Amino acid sequence: MKQTFYERIGESVYRETLPNGLQICVVPKPEHARKYAFFATRYGGMDIRFSLDGKWLDTPAGIAHYLEHKMFDTKEGNALQRLAQNGAEPNAFTSNAMTGYYFDSTEKFEENLEILLSFVSIPYFTDESVAKEQGIIGQEIRMIEDNPDWQLYTRMMKALYQHSTARVSIAGTVESISHITAQTLYDCHKAFYTPSNMILTVVGNVDPIHVVDLARRILPREGGPVIPRDYGEEPAAVAEKETRMAMEVATPQFLSGFKCDPAPEGEDYMRLAAIGDMACDILLGDSSPLYQRLYEKGLINTSFGGAFEMMPGVAYLYAGGDSKESRTVAAEILKEARRLTGEGIDEDFYQRVRKAAFGENLRGLNSFENIAVTLTEGYFHGYDPLRFPQVFDTIGKDDIAAFLRDNITEDRAVLSEIVPKDETDREKEGT
Repeated sequence: MKQTFYERIGESVYRETLPNGLQICVVPKPEHARKYAFFATRYGGMDIRFSLDGKWLDTPAGIAHYLEHKMFDTKEGNALQRLAQNGAEPNAFTSNAMTGYYFDSTEKFEENLEILLSFVSIPYFTDESVAKEQGIIGQEIRMIEDNPDWQLYTRMMKALYQHSTARVSIAGTVESISHITAQTLYDCHKAFYTPSNMILTVVGNVDPIHVVDLARRILPREGGPVIPRDYGEEPAAVAEKETRMAMEVATPQFLSGFKCDPAPEGEDYMRLAAIGDMACDILLGDSSPLYQRLYEKGLINTSFGGAFEMMPGVAYLYAGGDSKESRTVAAEILKEARRLTGEGIDEDFYQRVRKAAFGENLRGLNSFENIAVTLTEGYFHGYDPLRFPQVFDTIGKDDIAAFLRDNITEDRAVLSEIVPKDETDREKEGT
């Protein structure tokens, strides 16, 4: 195995690529009793159109999430129960660009790791179990569709993007998942749950050699081909400027979103993520001049916040919370971005934000889960996330200003609102 020691952060990572293409990363923590394993595939909610065996397939929205639910089924029963019986704490999640399965344990680690690798790599679906799951997931979808926060975000994404599959809900819809069959799940597993499209990351008191030997013994010898994906050709223009929905809420809520330029894969991807995060804090953070001004005027409350996000082929910044004056707040965000690029960013404020962002990355190394997920995301996007100190060295105030100037503009902006139902709306529903 190849060992890399990161002197500036005091971490070591052991890496090896198996003949089947599986990347294995091990971060030894001999001073801890805990052991954390994360087995992930580069397959998520956005991957609904892809080419398999020379044919382009259009799969139902929500299928990656659906597949995650069904992967715990085995011929012997349920892998979740087996892991729990062994003292492990297992779970899984699906994001826009990956699906990850993991467990945390202090005992029987190798036995639990064997269970994890086995059930994820060997699918077992029946038409009956797939049909039963449709009712369970359909109920989950109906619940989240009644959530104002979910509606606010999802409608913002559909306003931002015209064709990108980033606008598609990870869970899909009740209608879309009704088209999922056992064969559809097998096709998606065949395409994406191959060792060459996956990574195993282990953090804790483990022997890296033992982890590699076990993975080599359990997993298939063949890695699988590279699967072409179609995320949709996305133009620069937003899909619609505003979207508004009435729901049972006490106070109006809003999100102001901005369609940002995406970054290519590799270290540029990590660099843009750092720039976008710092730009968000400088523009919108609770110590920013804009936040203080809006709060003092009563235009926002402590629910206000923002974030910068990246997915395959897309990037966006958004901010929002509770406000009865959402258009005023959205206009003030644009105005503040213009001020920062025109007058310049205060040096002391920039240094505080930079130091805080760097510190947050350092603190992330205290979390086994964060280390594993970060290494996984870096591998899938072609960069080494533990080189973040060197990346921070290349970023200055001018980069933040350029980001704000190019991305936080009127033509890139959308407004998503959830407003309270008035009495007329309620009366109409009652008739």
